[in-house]
Amino acid sequence: MKPLTTDQDVSNGRSKAPEHDWRVSQLKRMGIPGALAESYADRVDWHQVARLVQRGCPPRLAVRIIG
Repeated sequence: MKPLTTDQDVSNGRSKAPEHDWRVSQLKRMGIPGALAESYADRVDWHQVARLVQRGCPPRLAVRIIG
């Protein structure tokens, strides 16, 4: 049996590294809903999303454009 590591969420197998949680929090601060932020956190560059949001792009659209 393979030992469990502390950065794995056993229920869904996704990484729960501190970096992931930090990215989620950054996306949520920009107005991205929690579930969407969770799913995009490891797939988008939050800096690019932030630039679009700062220029007036709606947060959900920014994530879709970058993602």
